[in-house]
Amino acid sequence: MAIPQNDLDRIQLWARERIPEEQWDEVRVEADVSQRHVDIVEVGPPWDGIGEEDRTPIARLRYTAKTGLWSIYWCDRNMRFHAYKDFEPTPEVQEQLDWLIDSGDPIFWG
Repeated sequence: MAIPQNDLDRIQLWARERIPEEQWDEVRVEADVSQRHVDIVEVGPPWDGIGEEDRTPIARLRYTAKTGLWSIYWCDRNMRFHAYKDFEPTPEVQEQLDWLIDSGDPIFWG
C-alpha cells in the first residue's frame, strides 16, 4: 500500500508554503516522494553557480502501511537517516509537520 494521497497532498502543500514564492529563486522546500517515505529537502542554487541545484535533506517522514503510522527521521552529516526518538509515530501526518516547525530542534532546521 502506498502513501495515502491526501497525506501526500498535505505534505507537498506544507513544503511549498515554507518559503514565500518570491524567494524561491534563492531557496525553497520540496517533498521528494518514494513508495514508503517522503524526504523534506531544502533546495538552493548550485553552490558553484553553474551545476545542479543544491538539495539538502531536512527530514524524512516514513509511512508504515501495516500500522497506518507516520514517523520522523533525521539526517546526519553522512546523509544517513535515523529514527527521531523525541516524537512518537502518529496516524496524522500534520502532527509530524507541525512538530518539524514548532519543536525548535536544530537537528532539522539548524
